[in-house]
Amino acid sequence: MTRATLAALAGRLPFGGRDPGAFAPFNPMTIKTELLSGLTVALALVPEAVAFAFVAGVHPLVGLYAAFIVGLITSIFGGRPGMISGATGALAVVMVSLVASHGVEYLFATVVLMGILQVLAGVFHLGKFIRLVPHPVMLGFVNGLAIVIFLAQLTQFKVHAPDGSLQWMTGWPLVTMLGLVAATMAIIWAMPKLTNAIPAPLAGIGVIAAVVIIFGIDVPRVGDLASIEGGLPTFHLPTVPLTFETLEIIVPYAVILAAIGLIESLLTLNLVGEITGQRGGASKECIAQGTANVVTGFFGGMGGCAMIGQSMINVKSGGRFRLSGLSAALFLLAFILVASPLIEQIPLAALVGVMFMVVIGTFAWQTLKIMRRIPLTDAMVIVLVTVVTVVSDLAVAVVVGVIVSALAYAWNNAKRIHARSHVTPEGAKVYQIEGPLFFGSTDGFAEIFDPVADPQTVMIDFMNSRVVDQSALQAIEDLAAKYEAQGKKLVLRHLSHDCHRLLNRAGQLIVDSDDDPEYGIAVNYSVKTGAFGGGH
Repeated sequence: MTRATLAALAGRLPFGGRDPGAFAPFNPMTIKTELLSGLTVALALVPEAVAFAFVAGVHPLVGLYAAFIVGLITSIFGGRPGMISGATGALAVVMVSLVASHGVEYLFATVVLMGILQVLAGVFHLGKFIRLVPHPVMLGFVNGLAIVIFLAQLTQFKVHAPDGSLQWMTGWPLVTMLGLVAATMAIIWAMPKLTNAIPAPLAGIGVIAAVVIIFGIDVPRVGDLASIEGGLPTFHLPTVPLTFETLEIIVPYAVILAAIGLIESLLTLNLVGEITGQRGGASKECIAQGTANVVTGFFGGMGGCAMIGQSMINVKSGGRFRLSGLSAALFLLAFILVASPLIEQIPLAALVGVMFMVVIGTFAWQTLKIMRRIPLTDAMVIVLVTVVTVVSDLAVAVVVGVIVSALAYAWNNAKRIHARSHVTPEGAKVYQIEGPLFFGSTDGFAEIFDPVADPQTVMIDFMNSRVVDQSALQAIEDLAAKYEAQGKKLVLRHLSHDCHRLLNRAGQLIVDSDDDPEYGIAVNYSVKTGAFGGGH
């Protein structure tokens, strides 16, 4: 995502703009800001963790413990200060089938294996491949995630009917709920204009909670979801048989969960990094996320990953250091241990209002303006990733977006190949190739030449081209064979030295030049031996 895009995104967030003192040394004001940001995040984490636990089909404390442990470890060791991690819906929707078919103990074992895979991804520096995600995919990602966050909040507008089913609110309960949500959003919007002493989301939650409690307004509260009271998480070995059959059950889930968790975490890492002006940390984040999930699996948690909504709340509330994430995790633990009666009185409307403001700030509204000015393919990718994120999940959306972008790039480059030709005074025809030669452009490359009609001597100059892969090498071999069959002389110029070694039939036709290119092709393939070699 470009700086301009993210600057616009950040500017739309209602919690304030970029903090000019983001990297200032710790002082009492910074510490206060970090702690208050952490408290705000912790309050927003409670209903999210409980809701995601219900989605996964586990006890609410399983989600709360995951939010605490994952948040604690990643805040200390993660690749980006200011990021918030915890139990997420993207993981919960995958876990539900495992829990339903095999029980929660298999979930704990899966989370441990998921963490190990994520640690290995960090050790082997696989996180760097997140840079291959194109800008349109990132825009689709933030837009889709904003819609997902919005839709997730709509469940708070449902109540239990006498028969136990969930029904939409109607009448005065709905009016009251909407009024409190709107009031929370108004406070969050107005607070930065009055003072920055207290994070705007925290002020919104505090004021609305006080009004509801003092006046006894009958609206859904955190305690209506479930009790969050509990003790410290305890060490627990997953009680599953150590057999290959167990591995057959948990490995597919672990791979999917690890991939989803890393994709969401690394995209959030990039997003937060652009807003806070930080770079790098992908491998460190992979290791931190993996370690957190391994520990979580052994302490009865459902695992987790980075949370873009809570990360945006933290960053826009002023949280820039690890203290904000650390304090959020510790506040959450305090809620579980000692403050559950108070936290359970907080109206859900206040938390919904906070998340609605996150939705407004997260959605990249500028995409609605630029859709007509960008290439049609990019516009289609933005819409596609947004839709797939909403109807499926983030990992599938990103993979689909990257594949479509890559195919579009390959198609556009395939159309670029062409040649300028001229005949020398000696009667030889020279083809000057323009554009990359790779698997997508080999057909166009072959159509350039006419071995039957060309003169006895033909020279192909690759100075302005590049041989990219084995398909390109094979296309050159096939062309050389056609000219050889016509009994004509073919001369190849300005091919890189690795092409010299890899070409078989055309190899003796290459003319060495001092200005031959030095690049390496993507895949080294020997036509003579039929074997692949290392890249250059």
